[in-house]
Amino acid sequence: MMKDFLAIADHSPDEIRHLLELAVKLKSEHQKGGNKPILKGKALAMVFQKPSLRTRVSFEMGMQHLGGHALYIGPQEIGLGQRESIADVARVLDGYVEGIMARVFAHQHVLELAKWAEKPVINGLSDYNHPCQGLADALTIYEHYKAKIKGLKVVFVGDGNNVAVSLMHVCAKLGMNFVCANPEGYDIVSSAVELGKKFAKESGSTIELLHDPLMAVEGADVIYTDTWTSMGQEEETKKREAVFPPYQVNAALLKKAKPTAVVMHCLPAHRGQEITDEVADGPQSLLFPQAHNRLHAQKAILVELMG
Repeated sequence: MMKDFLAIADHSPDEIRHLLELAVKLKSEHQKGGNKPILKGKALAMVFQKPSLRTRVSFEMGMQHLGGHALYIGPQEIGLGQRESIADVARVLDGYVEGIMARVFAHQHVLELAKWAEKPVINGLSDYNHPCQGLADALTIYEHYKAKIKGLKVVFVGDGNNVAVSLMHVCAKLGMNFVCANPEGYDIVSSAVELGKKFAKESGSTIELLHDPLMAVEGADVIYTDTWTSMGQEEETKKREAVFPPYQVNAALLKKAKPTAVVMHCLPAHRGQEITDEVADGPQSLLFPQAHNRLHAQKAILVELMG
């Protein structure tokens, strides 16, 4: 049984499949009249260093649907490692709640919370990876392709960021072939790629790193993109806006993929930059089912860790 949920890489393919199946079950149960109050009387502390629409609302509503309570703690209440040490924050929260979700800048902060907290810690995003998003992405692909996901070609187009890391790892764990197309100098961190290749070898899938987006999306089943400039990189905005236009997911790029290909984006989308309105709102878009699946994937994590 897992104690924390900090990175996709920490969990076996069987554990990930179990979470997907649990998410499907909880989603169906919710749609048929509501979830059982599995987490009645339990509370989740939500520690935010970065703002978020999907992370906050999906965790808060997930806890509510499961009979529990979520407490938002903004950056003004806790300066992790500044106003108070992370070790002290973790041990204080241990006495108040049954779980901690943290959305942070530095991955080391969530690792420190997990080290010192006896209660489960969930990574709501860090600069290294975004495992809750990765699980929701896998759920979306799993549902769309009716669980027949082994051997699918999933192509990430854009910055090799934290979202790309979790997508790469979940694809490799579940036997999907992963391709990343990014500009030179904006590669996925090498240590994450090494892990991904290890997982891919174990599942019989492949990982390919390219700089040509048109070549990358040939025969793709899924095309995925994200913002060119993440939170904390604002000073690089102008430079990135000059580098990334060839990596825009538009109708011309989509035509290079399979006719049945779907498009994904973790949101928020900067329309007209990394993705066009035509594609984001088109018939091949899964942007909003994907966003809604954050709720159901995270319910599975909450039930597994706190149930």
